[in-house]
Amino acid sequence: MARMAKLIGTVVLGIALTGCVSQEKYNALKLDRDGLAEQLAKSQSDASSARAEADSYKNQLALLNQNGGNLQGLISNLQQQNASLQAQNDELNRKYAEALNRPAGGTALPAPLSNELQAFANANPELVDFDAAHGIVKFKSDVTFASGSADVQPKAKEAISKFASILNSPAASGYELLVAGHTDNTRVVNPNTIKQGHLDNWYLSSHRAITVAAELRNDKVNPQRLGCVGYADQRPAASNNTSTGQAQNRRVEVLILPTTVHSTIASGGEAPAKSSKKAPAMNKDTSVQVDRGPVLNK
Repeated sequence: MARMAKLIGTVVLGIALTGCVSQEKYNALKLDRDGLAEQLAKSQSDASSARAEADSYKNQLALLNQNGGNLQGLISNLQQQNASLQAQNDELNRKYAEALNRPAGGTALPAPLSNELQAFANANPELVDFDAAHGIVKFKSDVTFASGSADVQPKAKEAISKFASILNSPAASGYELLVAGHTDNTRVVNPNTIKQGHLDNWYLSSHRAITVAAELRNDKVNPQRLGCVGYADQRPAASNNTSTGQAQNRRVEVLILPTTVHSTIASGGEAPAKSSKKAPAMNKDTSVQVDRGPVLNK
């Protein structure tokens, strides 16, 4: 920029020293001077932009240096959260295993409560099974949910509401509850199912468990009693080699655990509800498997 300014000055001085010049030479010199002045202005603007950019980089570097000391703390915090989530998952799996390993014969729950749950299942045979030996109420997914979704059917909502009234009764209000979702081994491939966020069987089983738990919470079951887990097709109740076995595997279980809640009872919550009842044939992607007939509920 200094050289350019000097050059402009030289041009002006040349005009002054040469005295009168022809109009043609004057115009040429004037164009040169104007061009050099324009270049000078652009150079000054570029220099100003470069300084501003350098200052911006300097500020960003200072901010990075300032936050660098917190990076290790952030990593440590995330590790602690992961460890806590893993511990919770391990605890849910332990409780589920304990419930399934209860001795066969007899009932896992006090007789009055077990009898009330059996009566509830008998009143809703197309929707619910009750495993008295293990204290598990099983909602059949083919009837509980709309096809390929976690939306609860209206009739299932009514049954869940009645079930919640039993869980809120004095005989059951102190027990913890584990809601476990299950599917058969058919892959989720229906674009509409995937579009709803049920990307695979793990998502679908988890979302259905969460929805049932939300319905219970909406019916004033203490949310502190509730735990949710999705097992996809990893805990089959029957063989997946037949359509009947697959239907048995598509279920949401509510395990009534013989452990008491230590926190203060609280109620409330909300849950989604829509769609209408469909025939108990559809509960997966509408596809066909050889030797199994229509595959349902995905």
